[in-house]
Amino acid sequence: MGRRPARCSRYCKNKPYPKSRFVRAVPDPKIRIYDLGRKKAHVMDFPLCVHLVSNEYEQLSSEALEATRICCNKYLAKNVGKEAFHCRIRVHPYHVVRINKMLTCAGADRLQTGMRGAFGKPMGTVARVNIGQSILSVRSRDANKAHVIEALRRSKMKLPGRQLIIVSRKWGFTKWNREEFEALRETGNLIPDGCHCKLFNNRGSMKKWYRFMSQ
Repeated sequence: MGRRPARCSRYCKNKPYPKSRFVRAVPDPKIRIYDLGRKKAHVMDFPLCVHLVSNEYEQLSSEALEATRICCNKYLAKNVGKEAFHCRIRVHPYHVVRINKMLTCAGADRLQTGMRGAFGKPMGTVARVNIGQSILSVRSRDANKAHVIEALRRSKMKLPGRQLIIVSRKWGFTKWNREEFEALRETGNLIPDGCHCKLFNNRGSMKKWYRFMSQ
């Protein structure tokens, strides 16, 4: 018996049901990689950030997320190069969905119990997303903006429900707008930290201050 279509578990109905010591024998999620492209790129390399945002309160299966990841990665790697972007899946499939298996063979009515003991067995995992929650984010150079938007448009086709493509005002994956980021960089208060940045707040010991000024 194959897995049920994801439309059977699209809506968020009950409480979250994660894998735990009580919920065992859960199949591994299909999606295993959440960061693609040049994920160690310096924060200054990729100022552009585009998000694929959910416009529905729903559940996305791990299979759909994997298909979305492959679609986005394939288009961007072909059109801008695999070193010219950093793509990140922002949701994780933690919620376990169940199935109450029924026998469909001849004479199955003698073996089936119907709705007696209908609490099903784990079938797979889904991610629960809210309205306005980012599903997928891509950072790249400003010259690649059209390609990034097209990659996310194609990725939308792999997901149920409605999604929006939003071009962020932030600098890359940081929390500052572009103007704020430029101003903080000119004053020298930003500490690069991988694909993010930390803000030096001028508090703490003199040893910490000397170390920061010597960089």
